[in-house]
Amino acid sequence: MIKGENIKKSFGDLQVLKGIDVEIKKSEIVSIVGASGAGKSTLLQILGTLLKHDSGDIFINEVNVSLLKDKQLAKFRNENLGFVFQFHHLLPEFTALENVCLPAFIGKKNKKETIDKAKELLSLLHLDSRITHKPNELSGGEKQRVAIARALINDPAVILADEPTGNLDSTNSMELYDFIFKLREKFNQTFVIVSHNMKLADMSDRILTMQDGKIIM
Repeated sequence: MIKGENIKKSFGDLQVLKGIDVEIKKSEIVSIVGASGAGKSTLLQILGTLLKHDSGDIFINEVNVSLLKDKQLAKFRNENLGFVFQFHHLLPEFTALENVCLPAFIGKKNKKETIDKAKELLSLLHLDSRITHKPNELSGGEKQRVAIARALINDPAVILADEPTGNLDSTNSMELYDFIFKLREKFNQTFVIVSHNMKLADMSDRILTMQDGKIIM
């Protein structure tokens, strides 16, 4: 599903990624761990096409995204990738349902079908009673579940999550990971998760450990 070959990235004189080779299979849940500054979030953003790498190739679902131009890349990202961040980034003026629908509306999907699917996703995440609530009326765990539903709305092949439990307590963190596994079973998607929480990372199918800009195991 994802293949990276000799990925390098520098910011000025600082080389953050020093030739990363990585392969992630379809439907795997993979955690990326390592100390702060190891390059985890940079790698995730590059795999998610949010950040350009300096050299190397990245294949997602057999497409070499390194060769796509900006408009092609934006379309590919909207159709194939979903994102969940430490901060939910929900738009405060919209309800949970409206926030979930946004990526599909951007992709010009059918309005009724999008709303029906958003309701189904929110129901799967036990948010049936919260669909008309705005972010300031939701708990931290509920906001992250809305963010996951939003990431899933376009049926992406890959979900990339950067510290999705970073602002949650242990109970909500465990619940969020449980939902991720249930969603994988239902939708067969691939999850790549950056995490500092080794207890949660150990639940993954596989752990990639980064140190000083390289994957060491």
